[in-house]
Amino acid sequence: MTRKVATVFGGSGFVGRSVVGRLARAGYVVRVAGRTARDAACMRMQGDVGQVVPVVASITDEAGCVAALEGCDLAINLVGILSPHGRTTFEAIHVEGAGRVARLAACAGVGRLIHVSAIGAALDSPSAYARSKAEGECVVTRAMPEAVIIRPSLIFGVDGAFPAMFARMARLMPVMPVFGAATRFQPVWVGDVAEGMLRIATGESVAGAVFEFGGPKIMTMRQIVAWAAQWSGHPRPLFEVPRWLANAQASVLEHLPGRMLTRDQVRLLYVDNVVAPGSRTIAMLGITPAPMDLILG
Repeated sequence: MTRKVATVFGGSGFVGRSVVGRLARAGYVVRVAGRTARDAACMRMQGDVGQVVPVVASITDEAGCVAALEGCDLAINLVGILSPHGRTTFEAIHVEGAGRVARLAACAGVGRLIHVSAIGAALDSPSAYARSKAEGECVVTRAMPEAVIIRPSLIFGVDGAFPAMFARMARLMPVMPVFGAATRFQPVWVGDVAEGMLRIATGESVAGAVFEFGGPKIMTMRQIVAWAAQWSGHPRPLFEVPRWLANAQASVLEHLPGRMLTRDQVRLLYVDNVVAPGSRTIAMLGITPAPMDLILG
């Protein structure tokens, strides 16, 4: 029996590690596509010998994408950036790169394509990040109308940046700054996100569907930061940063190495990030989303 082949762009990242592991356990041969083979080499242990294969294929590279998609049954694009740097722009990654994967997947006869976007993607968003995510959805559906789009809220996990970043801040700072304190989020566990993708890949066709993945609880940023500080064992008083001050800080930080905060991210932090009423949800895939307390303890 010939195994099905899945290509996961961005498969060596935080979300990708959970996705690749589930696909391997489901019996797929998984190509983990990244800018270098080294990025994905550690993923070999996710499956049997030869089952998880690192592939050099950036979504900005036409030839690399062609080779990565040849003969595959499923493609998943997880690639995204939070801030641009040099030639790695929102346009290059979220729009052109996403469109390239979809166009080449359609040309290669790939049976199913899952494209990961973000809750809040909108062409009229004040954030360039969110606008580019919406533009990416448009080019993907034009190239491959049967592609399934997933828009997750804030994704958490034991080995993810969230809530670890806030926990590190709590250990180091006597007072925790909170940006966009009243903005609402719906944190969703990375394992549930990955399981949702697997069910879309292996279940009955939901061609052309758009899902919004959120967890069981809506929390404000203030609640999230307070929870993370408590979880770290270092509860701290909170300081709600006024928006004018957040923009002033970001105008400096966005020019420093690491780009800890940009003005575009500040704009995004003042837009609610919750599942829209009437959306297809993770529960519709038979998944009961797990709360942070259960996963992180």
